[in-house]
Amino acid sequence: MATSLHFLSPCLTVTSKLKTLSLNNNSSSFSSHPNLTAYSSHSFSTNLSHNVFSKGPLTMSTLQRPIRHSVVCEAAPPTKKADSAAKRARQAEKRRIYNKAKKSEVRTRMRKVLESLDGLKKKPDAQAEEVISIEKLIAEAYSAIDKAVKAGSLHRNTGARRKSRLARRKKAVEIHHGWYTPTAAAEATTA
Repeated sequence: MATSLHFLSPCLTVTSKLKTLSLNNNSSSFSSHPNLTAYSSHSFSTNLSHNVFSKGPLTMSTLQRPIRHSVVCEAAPPTKKADSAAKRARQAEKRRIYNKAKKSEVRTRMRKVLESLDGLKKKPDAQAEEVISIEKLIAEAYSAIDKAVKAGSLHRNTGARRKSRLARRKKAVEIHHGWYTPTAAAEATTA
């Protein structure tokens, strides 16, 4: 039991010193210490730890830490692509330009057909023979759509939808002018 009290005595004196310790940074014991004069602007914890642990079996000493230097890592310049990757990039660019041209042709042909159909629909004295020139435009548009689908630039369903759009628009113009009258059987199947 006596040995345990012997080890506890420094701890008991620490608590008694904490009760009488002032929070003033200008204490004489702190500023008179030769190693700690440079650290007089430190916070309360430095003052407290020095005053409490400077006497008795527990002591405190200041450590000088080395200045830390930061390390900056620079990324290496991008390496050259492998030959196979470069070839794939060239092929992809070539396909992109080819597909873009095919799609542009389809849009241009469709726009010409739709504009001529709109002009024909707005024309009050239109003749049925005027549809023949528009049918040639429709045939060219169908051909461009089929070529784009065959080349893989357009999906086959997209091609079918665009051809159907042109055919429906032509039929609407013919119905509008009275050149085409749907039969009752065709109306029953659509309804």
